[in-house]
Amino acid sequence: MTPLTLGGLHHVSALSADIALNHDFYTRVLGLRLVKKTVNQDSPGMYHLFYADGQGAPGTEMTFFDFPRAAREHRGNDSVTLTTFRVSGPDALAYWAERLTAHGVAHSGLHDLDGRPHLIFEDVDGTRLALFDDGGHGPRGTPNPHTDIPSEFQIQGLGYSHSSVADLAPTSTFLEGGLNLREVRQYETEGFTTHVFQMGEGGPHAELHVTERGDLPRHRPGSGSVHHVALRVPDETALQAWLDHLAGAGYANSGHVNRYYFHSVYIRDDNGLVIELATDGPGFASDEQQDALGERLALPPFLEPRRATIEAHLRPLTLT
Repeated sequence: MTPLTLGGLHHVSALSADIALNHDFYTRVLGLRLVKKTVNQDSPGMYHLFYADGQGAPGTEMTFFDFPRAAREHRGNDSVTLTTFRVSGPDALAYWAERLTAHGVAHSGLHDLDGRPHLIFEDVDGTRLALFDDGGHGPRGTPNPHTDIPSEFQIQGLGYSHSSVADLAPTSTFLEGGLNLREVRQYETEGFTTHVFQMGEGGPHAELHVTERGDLPRHRPGSGSVHHVALRVPDETALQAWLDHLAGAGYANSGHVNRYYFHSVYIRDDNGLVIELATDGPGFASDEQQDALGERLALPPFLEPRRATIEAHLRPLTLT
């Protein structure tokens, strides 16, 4: 029997203390498209915004839960410490270095990491981000027509996700035994070894990087922290196969969760890292026209009867 494989990152979800400033940063500065304005389905009193490429494709999505006035994350171990985006070519990175500077965003300058040039910076909430040259490998995002960024320099999609842990063993066991990833290489980060785990055929969009560090406290969540990383499965049939595999391997999980725009299962490893497996479809055009994505408050069918109450309790949010 062919082992189950994952298709790369699906989305990354983080926390914001000011969703209006967050929206300005990801759309105006980074040039991503707001493809879904909705609410946290488990707590519909807060917004949940999805940014992506021009089509809202899986593998290009960065999402944020709105926690007004939340305190900043206390950085440390057992957390996602870097979220990366892919661009193509040295000219694109040069463009982005100039653009970030022009928008007043401090960055590292071109910085080599794992043999790839990176620009490392933070968003308005302190979420650590990087842009790197993917060498033309990995899926190509659809250009966003609603930005001034030239199409050849736009973000192509998510790259790898990087985490720090106090003890590598539980996470390594979970990634390899639970999710069928393979450790393919190592590199040094600030004097510590980073282990690269590959999904399927690999590529810069299909890696999880994990650094074991003994010098950090355990992190405390807050504004700027990543809540979870989602990995791609093609459809519900594959998701059920993963559920069967996880049960057989002894990994507790959420069971099947219908998020309407995709279907999911959530797993927490013994270090507390939350991984979601998410289907590629049905997609964000399930309840909006493709050319109107993100223009209205979208609610999944099970929340639609509560629209008036939900809208009354949400704080006003004007997105320009």
